[in-house]
Amino acid sequence: MKKIKETEKGFYGCYWPLEGADSAMIAMLGDDCEDYMAKSAVKWLQKKFGLSVLTLSPAHKDYSHINLPVERIGASIEYLKAQGIRKFAITGASTTGMFSLVAASYYPDITLTIAMTPSDFVMEGFHQGKRDGQTEWPGDGESSVSWEGKPLPYLPYAYRHPEYGKKIKEESKAGGDLLASRNMFIESERLHPICEEEFIKIERIRGKLLLIGTEDDVLWETAKYIRRMEKRLSEFPHECEVESYIYEHGTHFVFPEGLVKTILPLGGDLITRVFAAGAKPK
Repeated sequence: MKKIKETEKGFYGCYWPLEGADSAMIAMLGDDCEDYMAKSAVKWLQKKFGLSVLTLSPAHKDYSHINLPVERIGASIEYLKAQGIRKFAITGASTTGMFSLVAASYYPDITLTIAMTPSDFVMEGFHQGKRDGQTEWPGDGESSVSWEGKPLPYLPYAYRHPEYGKKIKEESKAGGDLLASRNMFIESERLHPICEEEFIKIERIRGKLLLIGTEDDVLWETAKYIRRMEKRLSEFPHECEVESYIYEHGTHFVFPEGLVKTILPLGGDLITRVFAAGAKPK
């Protein structure tokens, strides 16, 4: 494993080369590029597919998403090319699923995009840490993603700090979930119908596109977003080949079974049971 600091290469990440591989996955799974989740993903991806992996995160143990530059993916691709990589894939889950779609729409070198529980629009930026008794709060006119130094247009959250954090806690407690914000996103769209410039231009993605989500996702309406992306691709010329998988149950965790077993060799189903929806019969 070789760790490349953002100040050196334009991104913060860890490179996990596999001898003889000319394909690499840019993986944004976990809160840090070398935490347990990230290392488990590397182990599973290399065993299953025989490729090198570059794990990325915003910064060291920082899961805030404030104007994250899309260019960090471009820098990652150039770094991988210098290592002899010729085929590029990207994957992310949740907000990094969204980021994966945005990045793939900008970089045609990426020919496999796997987005798990993504949104089809750019989200407003958010901070994580501790502030006034809350662990997460919205940005102040800040997008989650930027391009060429400018924030991309985004869907603003329905609430500001500290109401934002309080609403999430209330919704989570009411449903018996570890974390829930579905109602907040529904209210956000009601107050601010999504504009065209806020939608991710998925029709620009090349190669294979996999979209994965569940009906019982309590963080946001992933199934609805995936269906909107399918509709968008039916209306726009595109070169990607899309496959979408929407499951009835699974909550916000839609990782492959093999990856779940790598993360939790015993009791892997517990990963979904932190959400009330995960306890429903499959």
